[in-house]
Amino acid sequence: MDKELIPKNHFHFIGIGGIGMSAIAIGLLKKGYSVSGSDLAKNNETKKLEELGAIIFYSQIRRNIEFIISKFNNKLINFVVSTAIKPENEELIFCREKKLPVKHRSEILALLMQSYNSLAVAGSHGKTSTSTFLSTLLELCTHNSSSITGGIIPIYNSNCHLENTKFLVAEVDESDGTINRYKSDIGIINNIDFDHCDHFSDLNEVISSFKDFAKNSKKLLINFDCKITRNNFYSKSKWSNITPIKIGYALIPTEINKNHTIGKYYENGNFISSINIPIPGLHNLSNITAAIAASRMIGVDFLEIKKNIKYLKLPKKRFEFRGQVDKRHLFDDYAHHPNEIKETIKLGRLFFKQKSNNEFHKGRLIAIFQPHRYSRVKKFTKEFAEELSKADVIYVTSIYAAGEENVDKITSQIITDLIYKQNKNVSYINNYHEITENFYKLTQEGDLILNMGAGDCHNFWSILSGKNN
Repeated sequence: MDKELIPKNHFHFIGIGGIGMSAIAIGLLKKGYSVSGSDLAKNNETKKLEELGAIIFYSQIRRNIEFIISKFNNKLINFVVSTAIKPENEELIFCREKKLPVKHRSEILALLMQSYNSLAVAGSHGKTSTSTFLSTLLELCTHNSSSITGGIIPIYNSNCHLENTKFLVAEVDESDGTINRYKSDIGIINNIDFDHCDHFSDLNEVISSFKDFAKNSKKLLINFDCKITRNNFYSKSKWSNITPIKIGYALIPTEINKNHTIGKYYENGNFISSINIPIPGLHNLSNITAAIAASRMIGVDFLEIKKNIKYLKLPKKRFEFRGQVDKRHLFDDYAHHPNEIKETIKLGRLFFKQKSNNEFHKGRLIAIFQPHRYSRVKKFTKEFAEELSKADVIYVTSIYAAGEENVDKITSQIITDLIYKQNKNVSYINNYHEITENFYKLTQEGDLILNMGAGDCHNFWSILSGKNN
């Protein structure tokens, strides 16, 4: 363990309930460190942390910090924040006033990664799915792997499984420019796209951040199908410190339906075997190819991979089937960028293609979308409208701010109006309680309902279930 992570350390997380922050906090608890944290709301993550022995405050006031300093006065206390924590946060202000050590979450994750042969999963889209697939394969094939991710991995039912293993799969985030802090044995870049307009001003800045990440990777695995990664990384001369890049791994689909994908797997141009993967969707095939390739790069036997691939599952909130209400099928998806919406709707369409024995033959594909961040809506208004209009019926809710100020007075109505020019079956509905109240007017038997977004939209199933109980 790095010298900065000594046994007498205590860690206090300001905003501990977030999916990324809680994963690191769980990891530290499993390593034997004492942990506390604050958040404004209880959730599954804070409950799990309390069960593991963390002290959790459901407020963010200076008294919390004073209590922690008093209780752990024999320890070096590190206060941990993410970029989501605003400068006006009362706990953070108090830490700054008292000149207490404040670290960014990325610094702590980077320190944890140093103890392992780390496989860092990066990219604009599909990080959590790829991390999940890779974690599952390494767990089943090596029994010698840990994981810290930004989603709930089914095989662990957790966003963190940190043990004294050889390998660590770590999902690393580019959204705030901290991706350059991670050093990995294998760096995986799924794809590159322009997003996180609150931090990056253009695509070149995004590309630059991934290049910084690449320089810190001993070996690099990139997606050749992505035009941006192909154009910016497929050059040996630029990356002299990285093992030369080859198109070493490929999975060519031969059949895709709503239940599985069958593909032909190649290494270095040589056909190896056909594989039946229990996950539908071309974008998921790309993520699974990355997971297989990374496994092979660390020496996992292909026959072990093929034997265990049937156990792959998507992480929570990635085309997750939540349940059925009067023959209406509800799926949750984290899609909050136009290209993610595009793939999610394409995946939904697979359910309508099989004519025999198809329970959706009379239904419609309904998209419910909660936009995430004013800056993203402002930048991608046309693209959101273009992709959402491909659903049969669209309901757009109010924007989830994620802490942003609405300086430009942007509303979801601008997306709704643009969709209307392409698809008249669109409505703006303020919130999920309104959708629940009018659920039977807005839907019909046989509908497949895609509930998409990165905010609190995934509470919809709970609201709906409560009403129907």
